[in-house]
Amino acid sequence: MAVLLFAAVVLVSLMIGTKTYGISTIWEALFHRTENNITHDIIWDIRLPRAIAAGLVGAFLAVSGAVMQALTRNVLAEPSLLGVSNGAAFTLVLVLTIFPGLSKLETMFASMAGAGLAVLFVFSLSILARGGITPVKLALAGMATGMFLSSLTTSIALYFDVSKNISFWYAGDLSASNWTDVKLLLIMGAVGLLIALSISRALTLLSLGEEITKSLGIHVGLVRTLGVVAVLMLTGSAVAVAGTVGFVGLVIPHITRMTIGGKYGKLLPVAALLGSTLLVGADALSRTINAPYETPIGVLTAVIGVPFFLYMVRQDGRRLFS
Repeated sequence: MAVLLFAAVVLVSLMIGTKTYGISTIWEALFHRTENNITHDIIWDIRLPRAIAAGLVGAFLAVSGAVMQALTRNVLAEPSLLGVSNGAAFTLVLVLTIFPGLSKLETMFASMAGAGLAVLFVFSLSILARGGITPVKLALAGMATGMFLSSLTTSIALYFDVSKNISFWYAGDLSASNWTDVKLLLIMGAVGLLIALSISRALTLLSLGEEITKSLGIHVGLVRTLGVVAVLMLTGSAVAVAGTVGFVGLVIPHITRMTIGGKYGKLLPVAALLGSTLLVGADALSRTINAPYETPIGVLTAVIGVPFFLYMVRQDGRRLFS
C-alpha cells in the first residue's frame, strides 16, 4: 500500500507544475523520449530529478529522526529540533559566503561538518547541565543551539548582503535540484542508510534501554558512533540540497512506529518510504498552492509537524518532564 501511494505521489509530482501534463505524456517522456522535445526535456531534466531529490531528502530525514530517537531515547529527537539541520545550514552559508566557488560535493562535506559540530555542542550542553543528559535537557539544548546558529546564519547573511542568495536554506527549497544533486544524494545516502540498517537490531534494543543492550554483549559506544555518523551523512547531504526542512524526522518515525511497531529492521525502510512520500507530496503542493509562485517546502512540513509536535508533548509530557 505504501509503495502504491509513493508511486502515485511521484506521478502527480511529474504531472503538475507551471503546466499540467497528462499520464500519457509522462509515459512518453519517460520511456519514449525524443530529442528537441521541450515537454520531454522539462519532465526529464527538471521535474524528474526534483521528484527524486525530494524523495531522497525525505527518506534521509525520516531515517535520521528514527535513529536519533533510538540513540537518545527521546521521542522528540529530530534533526531540526536538536539543532543538527541548523548546524549544517550555518556551515553551508559560512563557507559559501567566503568561498562561493565550492563544488556540490564540497558543500555537502561542509554541511556534514556543521551538523557534526552542532551535535557535539548539543551533547556538551546536556552533559554540563546538573543531573546529566535527560530527554528534556537534550531537547532544550537542541532548540537553544538551533536558535543560536540560526541567528548567526542570519547575521552573516545580512553582513555580507547575501540574504536573497541563501534564503532557500532558511525555509527549504528544491526548485534548483538537478541530476548532480541526485547522484551525490545517492552516494551519501547509500553509505548512511547502509550504516543505519547495519545497526538496526542494536537500535531496537537501545531504544528499550542501555542496560538491556549491554547485557546482550552489544558495544553501545560503537552503536552510538555509527548512528551519529549515519545521521551526519544523511542530514548533511539533505540540508546541502534542500535546506532546513523540519519535522519530517519527527512525524514519520512515530507514524511508522504506530503502524508496524518498533523493530528497526522494518521501521527504517518503511520510514524511508513514508518520508519520501511526504516530501515528494509537499514539494508538489509547494508548486501549486500559490501558483505561479512557490511556497517554501519547509513551511508545508511545519504546518504538519508543529501540531504533531504539540501532540507528542501532550502525550508524553509527564514522562518527558518528570
